[in-house]
Amino acid sequence: MKIAIVKKSIITRICAICLTFLFASAVVFSADKATFANAVQRKIPVYKVDTPDKIVSLTFDAAWGADKTLAILDILDQYDIKATFFLVGFWVDNFNDMVKQIDARGHEIGTHSETHPHMPKLSQQQMKDELYISSQKITDITGKKTELFRPPFGDYNNTLVSVCEQMDIIPIQWDVDSLDWKGLSASQIHDRVAKKVTNGSIVLFHNNSDNIVEALPLVIQTLQLKKFSFAPVGKIVYKNNYFVDNNGVQHKKETQQGDIL
Repeated sequence: MKIAIVKKSIITRICAICLTFLFASAVVFSADKATFANAVQRKIPVYKVDTPDKIVSLTFDAAWGADKTLAILDILDQYDIKATFFLVGFWVDNFNDMVKQIDARGHEIGTHSETHPHMPKLSQQQMKDELYISSQKITDITGKKTELFRPPFGDYNNTLVSVCEQMDIIPIQWDVDSLDWKGLSASQIHDRVAKKVTNGSIVLFHNNSDNIVEALPLVIQTLQLKKFSFAPVGKIVYKNNYFVDNNGVQHKKETQQGDIL
C-alpha cells in the first residue's frame, strides 16, 4: 500500500512538471508570436528604392547655419545635378532668400519638421502641427506642395509614419550616411559614400557640415565614373501602390499577373 502511494506521488509530480513545462512553452511561443506580429506590423519610412536603374538621390538636411549652402548649389549646378533639401521651419524663417535660391535652381524641398524635435515624444496632434506648419512655410515661398518629410535625428515610430500617410507625405530616411556632421575629412566622406551607394540609394549630407564643399565634388565624380545618374528623391520614389519592406526598401506593388501597378 505504501509503495502504491509513493508511486502515485511520483507520477503526480511528474505530471505537474510536464504541465509546468508545457505551460512555459506555450507562454514563450505566445510571446514569440506576438513579437513576430509586432515586427510585421511595424511601419517604416523609405530608406532606399528598389530599382534596376543606376540612380541615386543626394539629400541635404538644413537646420543650423547656411554659410555653405550657396557653394553646394554652385557645385550641383556645375555637375547639372538636382538634389533634395530637407528644411526645418525655423531655418526657413531665418533664410528665406536661401529657400528661394534652392527652389529657383530646380531642387526639391521637403520638410525636416518645424522645430527639430524627437518626433516620437510628441502627441499625434503635435506631430501634425510640426509637419503642417513647416510644410506651409515652404509652400508659401515656393508655391509647391511639400510631399516629403525627413524625421529629425532619423527618429520615428508607427504613429509618425501613420501621420505622414494621413497627410499624404512620404517619410524619407537614408541608406547611406556620409557622417559629414562628425567633422570627417573630405576624403573620409567620399570613401564612406562611394563604397556604400547602390541602385536607388538615398545619401544623407548636411548643408553646413565642415567639409561638405570639398567632399561633394569628389563624391559626384566617383559616382559618375561608376555610371550613376542623379535625381531628387521625389523622382525616384514610388508615390502610390508601393510597400516598404522590413529593411526600409521601397518596392512597387505588383498585380497577381506580375504586372507593375
